[in-house]
Amino acid sequence: MKYKFLFGAALFSMLLIGCADSKKEVSVNQETEQVQPDFEYVVDQFADLKILRYQIPGFENLTLKEQKLVYYITQAGLEGRDIMWSMNYRHNLAIRSALENIYSNYGGDKASEDWKNFETYLKRVWFSNGIHHHYSNDKIKPDFSKAYFETLLADTNTTLEGEALEVIFNDKDSKKVNLSKDADIVLESAINFYGPDVTTAEVEAFYSKIKTDPKEPIEIGLNTQLVKENGKLVEKVYKSGGMYGAAIDRIIYWLELAKGVAESENQAKALGLLVEYYKTGSLDTWDDYAVAWVNSTEGNIDWINGFIEVYNDPKGYKGSYETIVQIKDFDMSKKMAVLSEEAQWFEDNSPLMPEHKKKEVKGVSYKTVIVAGEAGDASPSTPIGVNLPNNNWIRQAHGSKSVSLGNIINSYNNAGGSGRLKEFANDEEEIRFEEAYGQLADKLHTALHEVVGHASGQINEGVGTPKETLKSYKSTIEEGRADLFGLYYLMDPKLQELGLVENWEETGKAAYDGYIRNGLVTQLVRLNLGDDVEEAHMRNRQWVSAWAFEKGQADNVIEKITRDGKTYYNINDYAKLRDIFGQLLRETQRITSEGDYEAAKNLVEDYGVKVDQVLHAEVLERNAQFKSAAYSGFVNPVIVPTMDENNEITSFSVEQPASFEEQMLYYSKEYSNLMK
Repeated sequence: MKYKFLFGAALFSMLLIGCADSKKEVSVNQETEQVQPDFEYVVDQFADLKILRYQIPGFENLTLKEQKLVYYITQAGLEGRDIMWSMNYRHNLAIRSALENIYSNYGGDKASEDWKNFETYLKRVWFSNGIHHHYSNDKIKPDFSKAYFETLLADTNTTLEGEALEVIFNDKDSKKVNLSKDADIVLESAINFYGPDVTTAEVEAFYSKIKTDPKEPIEIGLNTQLVKENGKLVEKVYKSGGMYGAAIDRIIYWLELAKGVAESENQAKALGLLVEYYKTGSLDTWDDYAVAWVNSTEGNIDWINGFIEVYNDPKGYKGSYETIVQIKDFDMSKKMAVLSEEAQWFEDNSPLMPEHKKKEVKGVSYKTVIVAGEAGDASPSTPIGVNLPNNNWIRQAHGSKSVSLGNIINSYNNAGGSGRLKEFANDEEEIRFEEAYGQLADKLHTALHEVVGHASGQINEGVGTPKETLKSYKSTIEEGRADLFGLYYLMDPKLQELGLVENWEETGKAAYDGYIRNGLVTQLVRLNLGDDVEEAHMRNRQWVSAWAFEKGQADNVIEKITRDGKTYYNINDYAKLRDIFGQLLRETQRITSEGDYEAAKNLVEDYGVKVDQVLHAEVLERNAQFKSAAYSGFVNPVIVPTMDENNEITSFSVEQPASFEEQMLYYSKEYSNLMK
């Protein structure tokens, strides 16, 4: 499960920079390894997107064997890059190929507005791994005409025709993922997990017939595409020799090299099972791998690799291809491990109903890591925290791993600005709290969300999985539940007792201010005027904030203020707000534990979907003064091997790409395994 956007930043998946004299917070947050003081974090900005760089502090301190392990797993991840493009939409690879051929070979007027708009469109498509916006799921509309595009095709001898050409300019397949309660969410979603003629009812009927062990259920449908052949539904399995086999074979090649330089027997066992899974497509093997992986905790290197998160599937079955390669940040991991050690205390003292609490929270490990490379659904737009595995029985029986991506967060910190904070915060005290404690509050909320949030609670015996019971509301309910767990404890003196903060109350106030500000106001800049909220994380932030606002109206817990034609929300009673968060946490856990679909639907639809259009127009107008983009993503550092005369690796260097375009074209040249 991903934790993708930092609430204390209040905007755009990036953090605001704390004030320079915030010494206590800096000392807690600071990475142990030195980074380059003059490092240029911002690479490019276009449309609503900003491209950043990140460093890999500590890579040079690894042994050569460890560096090889990082390199091999990073290469394995990149070899599967095309899989995510294909998953996002059936025509994405053909469209990308045509766009890149035009970009590389066009010799005409590159000063014209049409050409500039073409370049922007291509970069937006690169960023989103396809023609649909990475966050809103809307199809990206080009700011050039079809006639102009056809001249580019002709001038560069590029072929793109039929539906793949027409869809760029028409209204077909307008949503990558359509979660509207009035839609056939499978048929009307462009995501390529299902054939274009497959309906929601057919998917539900197909998977309802598949029986699995109720005590140790596999994640049915996780690594398949469901299509119709001769009128009959069949699954096409992602594996060597199967769907995406050409890319998977290259993934296997690098993973087998990685196994040869594993740091331990447990690590080698996990890598071997991952290879076997890619060879066979067996979900039983995937579970065996997940158990081995979660129990492989020694060593300096770790990874995430596979078909994992199901957010892109409107029905919540299909996993998106994703890889993240990680190096331990020892100092921060030591500081944050205390949350793992105290996980049972958090569970026992939570406001959950007694029957919904876990009697034993197993093996929740939390580490801050240094990202060495990302691919698939994690790149260019990346999470900041991850908790895996997702299979609930494995989490309960064997535990889970939670990581915070420290150097990614550091890049957000160094690339942000404070203008929007001053525009949308209600008063100077709110600004002071955010500047002094916002970064720490963000980091702690990520940790609490992942470690005690996703790991908490249990489903009643005989109740199906949330995917089965809560259906399309599963993801947003789960993310909201984890958010609420973190929010509840961010205003607890226990954090100061554990040495994680030096002023629990003001850190908690910064956290609550940032969450409400984002959930009710500032995240609206991500939407076009008139749009509903559809992305799972945005929905959960809105329904949590809106429910809390409504629940506290009698006591004026959160006050809506209009001043000089501008809207603000001010928290008048933080203690009562914490109690309200606790009530909502209790209810969302009940919904999850009992599989209460109607309650989930009502909570999300009543509070998380619709937008106050007057407020939305105001927010967009206020935001127009800022030039910083709404979303951020990353280019990856390039790990370059040095070879001797025997073609053996003797060392590595880490280089930064000069531009976003350079990296995207290089990736297409080197890793287009599904285009050959």
